[in-house]
Amino acid sequence: MDTEAQHTERDRSSTTEERSRSARVPGLSWRGAGLLGLVCTLFLLLLSHFVVQPFLIPSSSMEPTLEVGDRVLVNKLAYRFGAEPRRGDVVVFDGTGSFVQEVPQDNPVTGLLHGAAAALGLAEPAETDFVKRVVGVGGDRVVCCDKGGRVQVNGTPVQETYLFLGDAPSKVPFDIVVPQGTLWVMGDHRSRSSDSRDHLGSPGGGMVPVDQVIGRADWIGWPLGRWTSIRGTCAFDRVPAPKPGGGHG
Repeated sequence: MDTEAQHTERDRSSTTEERSRSARVPGLSWRGAGLLGLVCTLFLLLLSHFVVQPFLIPSSSMEPTLEVGDRVLVNKLAYRFGAEPRRGDVVVFDGTGSFVQEVPQDNPVTGLLHGAAAALGLAEPAETDFVKRVVGVGGDRVVCCDKGGRVQVNGTPVQETYLFLGDAPSKVPFDIVVPQGTLWVMGDHRSRSSDSRDHLGSPGGGMVPVDQVIGRADWIGWPLGRWTSIRGTCAFDRVPAPKPGGGHG
C-alpha cells in the first residue's frame, strides 16, 4: 500500500509539473518569437539600407525585362567603390530634382511605415524612385533616330534587343549631349515609359545625376518562377567613347 501511494503521489507530482511547464512554454515561445522577428526585421532593414534592397516593380515601363509585381534585388554596392553606371545597366534612382520637381509631403508616421515596408519589398517604392535602363553616360551624344529607326550613341546605331516586342525605340525625336556626372535613361517598354524623353523641357533636361542612383538591379528575387539574374546587354559594345564636346566617336 505504501508503495502504491508513493507511485500515485509521484504521478500526481509529475502531472502537475508537466502542466506547469506546458503553461509556461507558450509564453516564452511567443516572447522569443517576437524578439527573433524584431531582430530579423532590423537585420533586413540594415541589409536593405547598405547592401541589397528589394524593389517592387509597380508599372510596365520595363517590360519584358521586368514585369509588374516583380521584386528586384538592387545591388547598392555596385557603384559604391569608384565604379559608375554603364550603358545598358538597369538602375534604380531617386528622381527628385530630375523626374520629380516637388517631393510629396507625407504624414511622418505613415511615411516611416511605408518606407520600411518598401525597403523590404512589401510595398510600392516611393513616388520619387524609378527603375530605368542607362542609354547614355556623361559626354555621350544620344540621337533618335537614324534612318533605320534606331537610337544612336556617339554615332553608332544601337540594336536594342531588350525592347518590348513591337515597340519603336522612340516616337519622340531627340538629339542631346549628356552632361558629365549625369545619365540619360529610358524604359524597355518605350511606349509605356515616362523617362528622360519626357523631361527634356524640365530643369535638368531629363538627366539623372549619378549621385542619385540608388543601385543596380542585378536579380529578380520574386516570384520564384522568375527568380533569375538580370543579364547585361551587348547592345552598347560597339559604342565608342565620346569625344570632347559630345561629338561622334
